[in-house]
Amino acid sequence: MVFYFSGTGNSLQAAKNIADYNGEDLVSVSEKINSGEQLFEYSLSDNEAIGFVFPVYAWGPPGMVLEFIDRLKFNNFNNQYVFSVATCGGNIGNTMKILDNRLAKKGMKLSGGFSIKMPNNYIIIGDVDSREVEKDKLAAAEKTLLDINRSIEKREIGAFRLEKGFLPGLMTGVVNPLFNKNALGTGKFYADDNCTSCGLCEKVCNTRTIKVDKKPVWGSKCTQCLACINYCPAKAIQYGKGTLKKGRYTNPNVRVL
Repeated sequence: MVFYFSGTGNSLQAAKNIADYNGEDLVSVSEKINSGEQLFEYSLSDNEAIGFVFPVYAWGPPGMVLEFIDRLKFNNFNNQYVFSVATCGGNIGNTMKILDNRLAKKGMKLSGGFSIKMPNNYIIIGDVDSREVEKDKLAAAEKTLLDINRSIEKREIGAFRLEKGFLPGLMTGVVNPLFNKNALGTGKFYADDNCTSCGLCEKVCNTRTIKVDKKPVWGSKCTQCLACINYCPAKAIQYGKGTLKKGRYTNPNVRVL
């Protein structure tokens, strides 16, 4: 069973690839969170793997993924193989440590963990990759996914192939809490005059905080997945002034709707 969270498709591509290769079911974390259910209860087959696939936000897992794990229950967990795959633009810090600590509270432990470099989508800081870099990253990701799938297929214990980057303890221990405290507001989001009221931003929003009435209006919840910005066909959605001249990116290998 592969649980995934994705903003602009990178983690969805990875999750679909892993689920297909290993014959596992695919479950959307955001859809379950938005379902209104308070407990996410599952039964497992004897050799069924449990996977968590998500993008790294400020060197940590998205809050929605951690919330999902807190509300997750397996009726017959018996030391199944548990793995995680984190997609990132460069490195992941101590993301897996945070995830493993949260899983430990549910009586689980990571058997393996992996990171995959994917094209950048967080245009609030920086810009999208060039087409050439995007193409190279996606091609390399396919090879990395094959390696990951082989490890999962063999139920390889202790397989941790992670790009933690420079000072992972500092980045995850200091920057990530600051991000979660200060960067998840919606006050800087707006749609400019290019908006066509198509409603796509409302459909792709992971927190269902966007409602479109002529123009989109944001509620209070946000994960900073930037799906609304990157999927907007008119490039009308902005975040302050910082995204006005930036590119947009969505994974070309998956469809979200």
